[in-house]
Amino acid sequence: MVSESAALHFTIEPTSSPTPADHRADLIANPAFGRIFTDHMAIVKYSEGKGWHNAKITARKPLTLDPAASVLHYAQEIFEGMKAYRTEGGGIATFRPEENAKRFRASAERMAMADLPQEIFMQAVDELVKIDRDWVPAGEGKSLYLRPFMIATEVFLGVKPASEYLFIVIACPVGAYFGSGCVSVWVSEDYTRAAPGGTGAAKCGGNYAASLVAQRDSKTHGCDQVLFLDSREQRFIEEMGGMNVMFLRDDNTLVTPPLTGTILPGITRDAILQLAKDRGLKVEQAPLEIDEIFAGAASGRYKEAFACGTAAVISPIGSLRRTGGEALFGDGKTAGEVSMGLKKALTEIQAGRTNDAHGWIHTIT
Repeated sequence: MVSESAALHFTIEPTSSPTPADHRADLIANPAFGRIFTDHMAIVKYSEGKGWHNAKITARKPLTLDPAASVLHYAQEIFEGMKAYRTEGGGIATFRPEENAKRFRASAERMAMADLPQEIFMQAVDELVKIDRDWVPAGEGKSLYLRPFMIATEVFLGVKPASEYLFIVIACPVGAYFGSGCVSVWVSEDYTRAAPGGTGAAKCGGNYAASLVAQRDSKTHGCDQVLFLDSREQRFIEEMGGMNVMFLRDDNTLVTPPLTGTILPGITRDAILQLAKDRGLKVEQAPLEIDEIFAGAASGRYKEAFACGTAAVISPIGSLRRTGGEALFGDGKTAGEVSMGLKKALTEIQAGRTNDAHGWIHTIT
């Protein structure tokens, strides 16, 4: 935890043209994911010698960047994904935001960017949620998605870490990331997401940009998502395009690939592993060969599979497909009982409907 001296004073500059209440209600009634945005944003500047300064909550508006801004040429950019929830009692809370702040700092270190103290991260998120609290939707599967991000803004053409940055938080009301039912997943044998020594454990835009061609490829094979294998041998499961992945064996062991530097350390992933232990499941973080999963699905040894992440929470996988074969989990259409039980346990905590035994909920007053 950073010291109190890390805190900044946020100047609050409310928008002069807030969205009318009736129009806002229509927008959040059935929001598409990532298409509708709130009235405000948080913004903090950084420069060498001055540090983080000029913290504001202001009207959401376009950014003005010089064409030579470093982010546009050398991709110094990181982001986080998190949510604010309207709880059972009508309050508003976020889920483990300190873990997002820690991961943000780790991503910044890997990308040679300015270190953002955890307290400033938390302040920015809290202040934005407070001013836009009426945008937090109520209802099953709905939340306010928060996108903190940092970009390099120094005007300079040269390969070096930038000396100036912007930290910004924007927000959008969202519903479910996927529809109901199971997703089908294409196992990519042509592309890899990350390599040892690379940026796989950092939440940076380049990782996602590199995954898009594989994601597009999955659509041509009639699948919803893509699963990446390791870059060395193309044998071991890593993660999906934007989510971690888990498998349930017939001995009630939940297995997921270990965090070895090429996989993003998911906060939802970590919570699900803990909830699985709480529910009496065995948990194993171990290398998983794709051939083993295909054979295990056929024999019934692997009976459930799911993807997990902030946006989707838990999305059951009905099938894995690759050139020459398909692995079905159950009948390939019905979500697994354990998968849905874990999803319910997690969303009940996030909505404030059950005891928060692990202290994961951060209430915003």
